[in-house]
Amino acid sequence: MMISDADLMRRLQAGSLDALGSLYDRHRQLVFRTALAITGDPDAAADLLQDVFLRLHRFADHVDCERPLEPWLYRMTANLAYTWVNRHRWLQPIEDVAEWLSGYKRNQPQQAVEFNEESQQVEKAILGLPLSHRVVVVMYYVNDLSIQEIAEVLDVPAGTVKSRLHYGRQILRQRIGLLMGENLPDMQYEFT
Repeated sequence: MMISDADLMRRLQAGSLDALGSLYDRHRQLVFRTALAITGDPDAAADLLQDVFLRLHRFADHVDCERPLEPWLYRMTANLAYTWVNRHRWLQPIEDVAEWLSGYKRNQPQQAVEFNEESQQVEKAILGLPLSHRVVVVMYYVNDLSIQEIAEVLDVPAGTVKSRLHYGRQILRQRIGLLMGENLPDMQYEFT
């Protein structure tokens, strides 16, 4: 039987580093994927992954064990990624990041398969979004969070999340159309 996050957090609060290791193993991919999608930098994402779990260890006593842990992890990841992007204000060449992100998301048996051009175009377009829109798009489409969950994680009204998601979709439709050489003035297709 798998130990719940709440039980692991209680153990962590009691000083168990094994519990921190278990939480890290369980949630590292969602933290890394989120950080990578926001920063566009694999090295920064790896650093942020470590920072998130160091903060989880440091502030374990402030984490409510009765609430799900993932929103706390998303919030911490988004906050640290915002800070990183604002400090660096530059990204690696988008082609490098898109290639790396695309390769990271593939399953092991599929690694020998060539990159899917359409997914690369989508990734390039996502990395080109304004940061506030990028975070919402990543949380909604990559991490499958609901609008209400995103609102809670970012501590903004649900209407703000909906607005950012709406404008993020519009920007993506336009950019993907341009990247693929299509003219999509009426933005007819939906990202779902």
